[in-house]
Amino acid sequence: MFDLSWPVMAEQVLRTLMRTTDLIVAGFFSPAAVAAVGLADIYGRLPLWLGLGVGDGAIALSSQDTGSGDVANRNEAVSSALLLGILAGIPFALFGLVGSFWAIEILGAEAETVRLGGLYLAIILLTAPAYHVTMIAARSIQGTGDTRTPMYINAVANVINIGLTVSLAFGLGPFPELSIVGIAVATAIGDTLAAVTFLVVIHSSWSELALVRPTRLVIVKQLIVISAPRVAEGVTELIAEFPFNAILLAFGTEVNAAYHIGRRVYQQLSSPLSRGYGTAANIISGQALGRGQPGEAYFDGLAAAAMATLTVGSLGVGIFLAAEWVVMLFTRDPETIEYAVGFARAYAIATVLIALYVVLAGALRGGSETRPPFVAKVSGAVVFLLGITYVFGVSLEYGVVAAYVAIVADFAWRNVVVGAVYLQKGWLERGMAMMHERGSQLGDGED
Repeated sequence: MFDLSWPVMAEQVLRTLMRTTDLIVAGFFSPAAVAAVGLADIYGRLPLWLGLGVGDGAIALSSQDTGSGDVANRNEAVSSALLLGILAGIPFALFGLVGSFWAIEILGAEAETVRLGGLYLAIILLTAPAYHVTMIAARSIQGTGDTRTPMYINAVANVINIGLTVSLAFGLGPFPELSIVGIAVATAIGDTLAAVTFLVVIHSSWSELALVRPTRLVIVKQLIVISAPRVAEGVTELIAEFPFNAILLAFGTEVNAAYHIGRRVYQQLSSPLSRGYGTAANIISGQALGRGQPGEAYFDGLAAAAMATLTVGSLGVGIFLAAEWVVMLFTRDPETIEYAVGFARAYAIATVLIALYVVLAGALRGGSETRPPFVAKVSGAVVFLLGITYVFGVSLEYGVVAAYVAIVADFAWRNVVVGAVYLQKGWLERGMAMMHERGSQLGDGED
């Protein structure tokens, strides 16, 4: 489990470090710049979720067919997923050209935040097809059990991204001083380099995978069936982020900036571990099902959940205690610091819940079951994240404290939903049934 997960953790640390660097660099300019990057990131997470959705379909089929030894089906699934990702990225690129400023403005941001956020969003959305290729290709390779190759590629791309972010934002050396625009340009360059490299690697002998011309509709259908709920999670998150950020903006620009800082602290320090364990749970559960061992798949998911709860939960304690010192890396504005500490500590408390949820959801996805995490996110976002924040924060005038509570309650509820589905074991039957449907032969060892 750890052998599979640590490269994913390292990769995610660098990826989130890149996003963290964006916020830190933006903080040198103004709170409006921090809010601009944070608000643009709301929309930036929509192509992220679409890429993750199709990537989840790719890793599920890739891991299952690796376990069963069906190389032809695996190559067909990976090639189809990459094509879907490229096509799905085109509308985002078009939206970036015509609607980026409007997208920031409707959130109720101030004029300067709209100007900066619109420029940033337009540039990062232009490379959405490349971003999709990067995520889908990485997860396809991970499904074969190789989590190191994606780490190497993304590590180099992210280091280049970080270096360009600092250089282009401040105009270091031969580079022009582009401020927020420089941050976005660096992201676009890094994503494009990573996408091209992944395609070259898959086409070469370095990877077990191969690119083929997609011809089987049943595989495309299964990719869409698995991906759709995951993409819907992203749409739900985007929809929920609108009113949630609007409420925080009503409390003040500093409060909104503080939220994005507090969230970034969690994403940088503990989220990579959760994602690593979640990806490993996805891989080993899918491969166990491919071998015809549903009992092993069920146990492996629980083992991964136990590891994540202990390790990531312990890290959450450290984040809670060091919250004030950490948030000062992002801003020196006293009011923003005060609120950011609160958000960072709320996420620190929720860290163990987030880790458990991500791992159990990852194991379910290894069995091609992506619907329960979607239901958990929708109900958690509406009833807890938005409901508690609005009712207690606005109507009953408890203010920002209600948002802190809502963050923890949201993830607690998600575990109730996903945990109940996991224990019922229906996801194991679903995964095996879908393998039969596409003609993948189960390996020996049916249990």
